[in-house]
Amino acid sequence: MASLRTVAVIPARHASTRFPGKPLALIAGRAMVEHVWRRCQESHAFDEVLVATDDVRIQEAVARFGGTAVMTSPDCATGTDRVAEVARGRPGVDVWVNVQGDEPLLDPEALKVLAGLFSDSAVEMGTLVRPLEAAEVPNPNVVKAVLARNGDALYFSRAALPFIREAGHEGSVQRWAHIGLYGYRHETLRKLASLTPTPLEEAEKLEQLRALEHGLRIRCGQVRWSTVAVDVPEDVARVEAVLRARGSGPAVL
Repeated sequence: MASLRTVAVIPARHASTRFPGKPLALIAGRAMVEHVWRRCQESHAFDEVLVATDDVRIQEAVARFGGTAVMTSPDCATGTDRVAEVARGRPGVDVWVNVQGDEPLLDPEALKVLAGLFSDSAVEMGTLVRPLEAAEVPNPNVVKAVLARNGDALYFSRAALPFIREAGHEGSVQRWAHIGLYGYRHETLRKLASLTPTPLEEAEKLEQLRALEHGLRIRCGQVRWSTVAVDVPEDVARVEAVLRARGSGPAVL
């Protein structure tokens, strides 16, 4: 197979209900979006790393640390929509990877695994999963993934799936937690961005269910990376504590 041109896009909105200006929040002296951009660069998995934003303050900050920001519409409802808008102007890209902008502890090796899924020509869309911890099973904020034997996703849910009917069989099934990073072939991204929300997506509030309901297959790369995402200002101190404990690198299990 010829080499695939693979581009990472970091969607970065300044407006946030819980944490306005989150991409520019300083973590160990650097803006959060810079930490994410650096992790992408360190993976060596991408031909280019772009930041997609609708705010000139983020665009200017990205330029200061040497990155490239692409201005997108403020009407983009999701990160996928923002990536798709960037993709429309770049038809020569084979694979697009949507990198969450609130993951400053990204593992570069995990990004490499995600990009590598597309070496299989059958893969239309990819994401990552990690082993689910027992304490996370009842937590609806930790999304569970149920996989087919070939690694394709059967379903994602906030519920404790799969259900274990008989006691003593808990160890017979590997439970997976979903990591919300996505890769798409160019045409798959274009198609996905054109689809309207679906009943399962709206019920669970999980965007990836739109793809499954429309028959798109999602291959899941298995990693052992856990993360501390930044959702609220208090999370900054948690991330800085991890960075201090591990040096300046990302958190890798």
